[in-house]
Amino acid sequence: MKENLGSKRALYVSADDIYFGENRLVDLADVFYKNAGEYLFIDEIHKYPDWSRELKNIYDSYPDLKVVFTGSSVLNILKGSADLSRRALIYKLQGLSFREYLNFFHNYKTGTFSIEQIVNGELSLTDISHPLPLFNDYLKRGYYPFGIENEINLRLGQIIVQTLETDIPQYANMSVVTSRKLKRLLSIIAESVPFKPNLSKIAEMISVSRNSLDDYFSYMEKAGLIGQLRNETTGVRGLGKVDKVYLDNTNLIFNLAGEKSNIGNIRKTFFLNQMRVKNQVLSSKNADFVIKDFTFEIGGKNKQQKQIEKNGRSFIVKDDIEFGYLNVIPLWAFGLNY
Repeated sequence: MKENLGSKRALYVSADDIYFGENRLVDLADVFYKNAGEYLFIDEIHKYPDWSRELKNIYDSYPDLKVVFTGSSVLNILKGSADLSRRALIYKLQGLSFREYLNFFHNYKTGTFSIEQIVNGELSLTDISHPLPLFNDYLKRGYYPFGIENEINLRLGQIIVQTLETDIPQYANMSVVTSRKLKRLLSIIAESVPFKPNLSKIAEMISVSRNSLDDYFSYMEKAGLIGQLRNETTGVRGLGKVDKVYLDNTNLIFNLAGEKSNIGNIRKTFFLNQMRVKNQVLSSKNADFVIKDFTFEIGGKNKQQKQIEKNGRSFIVKDDIEFGYLNVIPLWAFGLNY
C-alpha cells in the first residue's frame, strides 16, 4: 500500500480492532467509499462475526471498491467463502519454501527450478558455498515467516493450540471433549516414524468411531497441521487410498517432538511439503515417493541404491550432502521448487 497506493486512496484496518466492537464493516466501507476511497484492506477477517455476509454486501453495494481481506484461520475462510462465490478469489498462502527462506531470512536470491531441472542437476545457489547450515536452520524455524523473530516455538505452539481448540471445533461444530481427542491424534502422528494409519486401532485408542477419524484427518489437513500421502493406484488426485500421514512441515515436528525428532521422518516430511505445491506426490511401492514418472528414495549420506530401479528415472535423495552426482540429489535442492 505504501509503495503503490496513496494514503487517500487506500485504507488498512484490522478486523479484531476494538473499533469494530461498536461499528460494522459495511458502515466503514460506506464512509470510505463516499470519501473517494478506492482500496480497502482488511486483516484478521476471520475474527469478525459474520464477515463473509458483510463482505458480500460491500461487494454488491460498492462494486467499484476494491477489497482485499486476509485471515489466518484456513477453516474459517473456507467456511465463509461459500457466501462469496463468484465474488472473491481466495488464495491459500503456502509457508516459505527453502528458497523463500533464503531470501526472506538472509537476503539470498535464487530462482525456482522445476522437477525436471532438479533431477537433471540444472540448479545453482548464487553466493552460497555451503547450503547445509542454512538448510538445517530452515528445517527448525524457516517455514513460517515469524520464525525470523526467534520465537518460533512459542508462537507456533500457540497456533497449534488455537487450531485444535478453536478453529477446527468451530468449523466442525465439535465439543471440547472432541478437541482433546484431536490433540491426542496429533501426538500419535508426531511420535510415529512415519505414520502409517491403522484407523481401527487409532479409533479405539482415542475412543472415536472409525468414520469420525476420517473427518478428523480431513480437518487437520485443511487446517495445515498434517499432510496425507496417497498411493499410486490411481492417477486422479485425492482419490487414492491414504498410505502415510505426516505432519505438515518440519517446523511442526521440532515443535512437537523437539530434539527427539526422527531424522528419517524429518527428511520425508520436508520432501513432501516442498514438492506437493507444484506437483502431485504419491507414495511408491518400491521407494518413498513418485512424482510423474520419477521415483525417489529419501535417506542420509550413506543411503544405498538397493531399493530403486536403475532405469534412469529413479533417484536417491540424500541429506547431509552439498551437491549431487549421477542419480544422487541433495535433499535441500527440492526446496527450490517454488
